[in-house]
Amino acid sequence: MRFGKRTDFDRNFLMENMMGPNCVRLAAEILQKVSLKPDMRVLDLGCGKGLTSIFLAREFDVQVFATDLWIEATENYGRFKDLGLEEEIIPLHADARALPFAHGYFDAVVSIDSYHYFGNTPDYLDTHLVPLLKRGGTIAVSIPGLIRDFTDGVPAVLKPFWEKWEKELQGEMNIYSAEWWTRLWERSSNITLEECFSHTCHKQAWEEWLECDNPYAKEDIEMMKAENGQYFNTIGLVARKN
Repeated sequence: MRFGKRTDFDRNFLMENMMGPNCVRLAAEILQKVSLKPDMRVLDLGCGKGLTSIFLAREFDVQVFATDLWIEATENYGRFKDLGLEEEIIPLHADARALPFAHGYFDAVVSIDSYHYFGNTPDYLDTHLVPLLKRGGTIAVSIPGLIRDFTDGVPAVLKPFWEKWEKELQGEMNIYSAEWWTRLWERSSNITLEECFSHTCHKQAWEEWLECDNPYAKEDIEMMKAENGQYFNTIGLVARKN
């Protein structure tokens, strides 16, 4: 499968390593809005099984720091090494609220399908992320979202799925509209929000995820049938450090 201008993925490899709606397709779309140059240092935050890190390294020739809390660094290193990318991608196991990097170290931070788990509080950007960027550095985030916020509660057709998610996460769902995320990011005086948009590949990214053998994908099939295109969105945010 081809993504971007020059990056190919074996379909079986891609399907085996997805952890949600096709993160490579989402990355390919949002990174059209970002200027990445060879040898830049890029933090891939919440990289999962490293698919987006592989895309970043192949497509842009950048040095990628593939960081995740749920997937061990050794597991990701094995994938990167098998693809001959062990020099281009550095795997790390770290919490997004305790990142072990120097201030001003990165040219860009990319986070696909994970930022909503840790970045939904007013302090996260300024406390944990912005300091790691060089002046003028870029933040590019793609997250699952809503077309409109649920001001009158979760719709009845989604309640069973929503409640299951909250039980598994042991907390409230952090899924909001583009307007909600815009208001949150505009509270920071340390960044300029350049764009907040709905991904055009939202439907295709979800369809590809639902084709996976991942048990979570199988569970999501019924949810997406119930949702029927009425509520869900995939939101992209692009900002620059002042």
